[in-house]
Amino acid sequence: QVQLVESGGKLVQPGDSLRLSCAASVRVWTSTFSNYAMAWFRQAPGKERQFVAAIASNGGVMYYGDSVKGRCTISRDNAKNTVSLQIDSLKPEDTAVYYCAARWGAPLTTTEYSYWGQGTQVTVSS
Repeated sequence: QVQLVESGGKLVQPGDSLRLSCAASVRVWTSTFSNYAMAWFRQAPGKERQFVAAIASNGGVMYYGDSVKGRCTISRDNAKNTVSLQIDSLKPEDTAVYYCAARWGAPLTTTEYSYWGQGTQVTVSS
């Protein structure tokens, strides 16, 4: 069992930057946070869940969705069991609930993750 809790979502203006965080609690025998690939997805009302970014268990590989490429940085701190998402130059179309996800093994850009957080709302509006 891996529990994920996102934080940092809020109302921001277009052009602002925002940093989201996800704290993980790993309760699986013989595994630790550093065994899991992590990812961020987002979902806007009436739309499918969309891949944002993913990072390998050791932080050595990162993937980004086309909609955020160049504006987004994913990072992790395995000592603190956290993963973060920095988004710059926010646009109204970035408005969504942002979800943190974890899976054992390689990072994926699809929703094939075993564990999900409850999400944090990001609203970009003037």
